[in-house]
Order: sequence, then structure tokens, then C-alpha cells
Amino acid sequence: MTTPRRPATSNVPVPLAIGVGAVALVLAGLATAAFSPYAVADPGAAVRWGLPLTEVVRDVSMSAALGLLGLAVFVLPERSSTDRRGQARRLAAVAAGLWATAGALAVLFTFGDLSGTPLSSSTYWSQVSTFVLTLEFTRVLVINAAVGLVVALGAAVARSRAATAWLLTLGLVGLVVLALTGHAAGSADHEAAVNSLGVHLLGVGIWVGGLIGLVALRPVLGVDLGASVARYSTVALWCFVAVALSGIQQSWLRLGSLAGLDTAYGALIVVKALALIALGVLGWRQRGRLARRLGANPFDGKAFARLALTEVALMGLAIGVAVALGRSAPPAPDAAANPSRITELTGYPDPGPMHPSDWVLAWRPNWLLLAIAVLAIGLYAAGARRLQRRGDRWPVGRTVCWTLGWVVFVWATSGGPDIWGRLMFSVHMVMHMTIAMVVPLLLVPGAPITLALRALPARQDLTWGPRELLLQVVHSRALRAVANPVVAAVLFFVSLAMFYFSPAFQLALTTHTGHLLMLAHFLLTGYLFTWVLIGIDPGPKKWSPLLLLVILFATVSFHAFFGVILTGSQTLLAPGFFQALQLPWLTDPIKDQVTAGEIAWGVGELPTLILALLVARAWMRSDGAEAVRRDRQADRDGDAELTAYNEMLAQRRASFQHVDRREDS
Repeated sequence: MTTPRRPATSNVPVPLAIGVGAVALVLAGLATAAFSPYAVADPGAAVRWGLPLTEVVRDVSMSAALGLLGLAVFVLPERSSTDRRGQARRLAAVAAGLWATAGALAVLFTFGDLSGTPLSSSTYWSQVSTFVLTLEFTRVLVINAAVGLVVALGAAVARSRAATAWLLTLGLVGLVVLALTGHAAGSADHEAAVNSLGVHLLGVGIWVGGLIGLVALRPVLGVDLGASVARYSTVALWCFVAVALSGIQQSWLRLGSLAGLDTAYGALIVVKALALIALGVLGWRQRGRLARRLGANPFDGKAFARLALTEVALMGLAIGVAVALGRSAPPAPDAAANPSRITELTGYPDPGPMHPSDWVLAWRPNWLLLAIAVLAIGLYAAGARRLQRRGDRWPVGRTVCWTLGWVVFVWATSGGPDIWGRLMFSVHMVMHMTIAMVVPLLLVPGAPITLALRALPARQDLTWGPRELLLQVVHSRALRAVANPVVAAVLFFVSLAMFYFSPAFQLALTTHTGHLLMLAHFLLTGYLFTWVLIGIDPGPKKWSPLLLLVILFATVSFHAFFGVILTGSQTLLAPGFFQALQLPWLTDPIKDQVTAGEIAWGVGELPTLILALLVARAWMRSDGAEAVRRDRQADRDGDAELTAYNEMLAQRRASFQHVDRREDS
């Protein structure tokens, strides 16, 4: 077998690709700078030029850091003679350091832009130290820059793949928080705008960063370049879909109507859309050809450089246009001119009193949670289909339970429970009980981890694919700790009281981030508690059914006690929210809170009874299985266990008889 020949020009186009991409990014950022002073409160040329430049550098370096960390964890094959993951982490540390530096500068320039204060002003630095953490816009940018610093320091000292994965997770959080800035922060449909922008940023960041990482690591990939590109291409396809769908929603929210295309903002939208389409089409076509060429010759630098040059240039154009969009006024107004008090508190207009039919007929889609539910159902169906195609059987009942669970989740987060749950404590409690107790009771029997482990292919080169990542989580120390039934019960029920009797409840009612974190907490803690009781997925060793029943009934007693406290309390929870609402059709918030306590007390009874019956059934099944095992063992060895037991009894009887005779004598 002959070794593929390395062309002499294989490394020449790579710096060219990086240079062209960088030039495109810089030019796109410069194009957005204001060439003339602002009409009112001009912050000076340093701010007008520095802000777009630092934003572009921050976004590119942030994407590069995340892409390199992602490649190190999930993509790069490692051999005994290579240290690709270590090199990727070191490059990520440098990129994250640049991210933190540019992010800090962006904070300073942004504050000057918002306040209209030049950096040379004698009052600038005193204003920054006083207000930079007070303004939500600059506070988010500070968080982003701080995350970049932590990632830089962590990547410089990290050695394990697990630590790298945690740094990647933290970096993605730092990327997503930027969705709270820009036009999305003040959009009339605030939640939809922030959600779609968050998805958009994730897709672009992972997509761009992965390609930058491949280009930077090209010299050390060698014969594994083809496998690395193929894995990146799969991730890029998912990113393309996420970017395209979220971009469509963002554009519609910002344009307001098709007439908005006939504006400067609309023209930028068209340019970005064309760049995105070109990326998708060219990437799909070139990666197919590239995979074949690299399969024949892994050192074919021309094929890889062509892909890198084209995609980096188009990505640079897309990012530059995105920066310009962030600094341009959209045709659609950001928010209502005179929002009502209810709109200011909740982000939505007053829906009026709730009628019985609204429990079924009223809908206000939460597009992010709806997309998550559709994706969960689709991936589950794809896994079951894959098993069926190879001749394996997957119970239909599990698929039905999984699908129904997500349908109920969508109803609770996009239907009447969510619409009026933002205004009425009683309806909020219905949403809470549904997400925390009913939905997990349907999802856990679906056994998604078991399905994924059976359907996903295993990697043979010691890298982490989806299946390997699941196995890491299933056998992790963290899961063993939280999957302890006592810990799971504490997280489920004790955190319930801590949430409602703390400022976290009011934050969840008044902020979008708090609302999403609340829903995630309800779902995850409910799923964990249900899973330790009746879960069939692999994980830490299960406790005996008797102990599980004791824990279940103890936690139910605590839950009932919480409901009793609510029904008897005359102190309004989250008073700063419910008292400020002043709903004309809900004049007694305390009475509504009492109803919420009754719901918390009563609604949990049926799911608890079902859980108890399922635990008891598992107990009987385990006893039956143990009896069958013993019978089979007895058939194989002639009931040796019973014979040994009878011999032991006979020896004890003989010993007792001997003692009795000695005492008689």
C-alpha cells in the first residue's frame, strides 16, 4: 500500500484563506462605522470607529475559541504520536484571550456610545465605574468578556477532555447571553426575538469557529483531515439549519412586513441571506467532493484550501453584515410607543379574564420550546426507525409516551397555562405541576437514553461522538451524586419552597432569562426525580423499591405541607409583581394564591399515586424475575442451594441435640 503523496503547494492557500477572511471581516466592520459625528451626543471618532471593530474581533475570536474547543472534544482523532487536542486547547486559550480583550474594549466603547460621552471626557471613567454594571446592555457585555477570560485561563491549564467540554459549555453560555443585547433586547416581541437571536448566535458561532479551527489545525491533521472534515460537515449542516430558521424569524420580526425590504436595513438582510444561501449550497457541494478527494489523498491541500477560502470569505461577509444590522435601525419599531403596565411587567398585553375554553383554544407559541419539542420527537422517531430498519424491535408504547410527553409540554408552555400563568398564581401552579410531574411521568418511560445508545453508531478512534458523550454523562460522578434518590427528592421538592419563597419567583415572572431557567428547573428536577423512581435507562445502581416508596411518600408529605402553607398564608408571594399588575379582572391576588396552594396540594396526588403503583409493579417484577432465576438455577444444579440450606439446618439441629445430651448428662 502506497502512502498518499503530499503536494508541494498544499500549505500555500491556507494563509491566503485566513488573510482573505480576515480582510473581509475588517472591511465589513469598517463599513459600519459612522464617517460623520452623531447629530446628538456624539461620543467621538474613537468610539464610532472602535466599537464596530472590537465587536468584529470579539465575535471572530470568540467563535474561534469555541470552535477549537469543540474540535478538541468531539472531532479531532488522536494518535499515540500526536497532541492535536492539546494544540487545539492552546490555540483556544490565545483566541479566548483576544475575545476577553476585545470584549472589554467593546464594553468601554459601548458605554461611550450609549451615554454619548467621548473617551477623552473628564467624566467618562467615573461614569463607567458607576453605571457599567447598572445598565443591562453593558452588564451583559461584561459577563461575555468575563466568560472569555475564564475560558482563556481554563484552556491554558486544562488537560482532560471533560474539562475541555466544560469550558466549551461555559463559552457557549457566554455567547448566548449576547442575545440580550442589540435590537432583540428592545423588540416588541421580546421573547421570540431573544430566543431566535440566541439560536442564531449559537449556529453561527459553532459553524464559523469550527471552520477557523480546521484551517488553523490543518498542518497537524495529516491523514485524519478527511475524517475531521466529514464530522465538521455534519455539525455545519445542523448549524446551517439553525441559522437559516432563526434568521428567517429574526428578519420577519425586524422588518415587520415585506415592505421593509425596500429599506437600507432590508438591503442588509438580503445581502446576509444571499451569503447564507451561498454558504449552504457551496458548502454542501464542496464537502461532498472534498470528502472523496481527501479519501484518495488526505494531503490534498488544494481541495481543502478551496473550501476554506470560499467559506471563510462568505462567513466574513455574513458576520460583517450582522454587525452592521446590529447598528442599524430596523423598519419595524422596537417596542410599543406607550406600553401598558402589564406589558412592561410581562412583555405581553393583557389577555383578559380566562374562560374555560381558553385551557384548550388559547395559544401563544413559544417558538424556542416548540422547536425543542419537535426536535426531540423527530430525533426519537429517527432512532426508532433506525432500529426497525436493522431488524431490532422498539416498543410502540415508549414512542407514544415520549411523543405525548412533549405534546403536553408544548401545551403547558405555549397554551393557556403559559399565557395566564404569567399573571395568575393559580394558573402558574397548573403549569408548574404539569411540567414538573405530568410531563416527566410520560417522558421517562420513553427510555430515550436506551434508544440513543442502541441507535447511535460507536466511534472506533477514541473520540467523543453523541453516543460516547451520553456514556460519559451516564457514568459520570455528577450523575451518581444527583441520581441519589434523597438528593433527587431534595432538588425536586425542597427547591420548590426555596424558589417560591425567594426573589427567584419574581425574577422568573418579570425576566425572560428567569422564565426559561424556571421552566428548565421544573422539567429537569421533575425528570430526575421520576427517573430515579421508575427509570429504565442505564445509570447509577437503583435503590430497593421499598426505600424508593419511603422516599416518595416522604416527599409527597412535604409537597402537601407546601400546599397547606400556601392555602393558609395571608402574605402575598412576589408582591412587587402581583400588586403592581392591578388586573381589573383579578382584584384579590391573595385568594388566587390560596387557589394555587390548593392546586399544588391536589394536582400532585394523581401523579404520585401513579408513581407509587409503578414502583410497586417494578418491585413485584423484580421479585418475579428473581424467583424465575432461582428456579432456572435449581434446574441446572439439581437445587443445590436448597440442598445446602437443608444440610446447614441438619448440622445445626445435630449440634443442638449434642448440647442437650451433654446438659442432660
